[in-house]
Amino acid sequence: MLTHGAGTNADAPLLVALAEAFGAVGLSVLCYELPFRRARPTGPPSPAGAAADREGLRHAVGSVRARVAGHVYLGGHSYGGRQASILAASEPGLADALLLLAYPLHPPRRPGERRTAHFTELRTPALFVHGSRDPFGSLDELEAARHLVPARTALLAVDGAGHDLRLPGPRGATVAVTIAEAFACFVAPGDGTPGDGA
Repeated sequence: MLTHGAGTNADAPLLVALAEAFGAVGLSVLCYELPFRRARPTGPPSPAGAAADREGLRHAVGSVRARVAGHVYLGGHSYGGRQASILAASEPGLADALLLLAYPLHPPRRPGERRTAHFTELRTPALFVHGSRDPFGSLDELEAARHLVPARTALLAVDGAGHDLRLPGPRGATVAVTIAEAFACFVAPGDGTPGDGA
């Protein structure tokens, strides 16, 4: 299950491209629209509504688990990934692995305002995907932050991409495929535990 960032919705081009790319590697994707976006078609989420967004995610993951056999993975772009990771930190068994796309480590140009307090409680394996030009955190900052997570993590760097993870020209068409293949590898079973195979 994938969700969107603060400025988009479940039809965001990145999510649509990822859903197609994941289908090609044998993983089905539900693109989930967060409650803040269903309540208001434009504008950013309110900090006061973050708990409702996490509750919506929790309910949606529970619904998916009730209907499918096998592993359930949770991910999101920017704000959506942040809410997914906060939820997973408070409910470790909710998802089998996380895909955190352009995780917003801090507001642009404010590196002292870290959004990582919950990382030390995160017991779910997580693949971080981050652009080298993302103003919400450098690759070095993200590399350091992911080591706060006690679960297994990995970082897929997208050279030249910003916060939207887009690349110009022909390389742009390969980003979603690269992410899907990397995540499929990340969650490939080793000893039967999701995420042990990378």
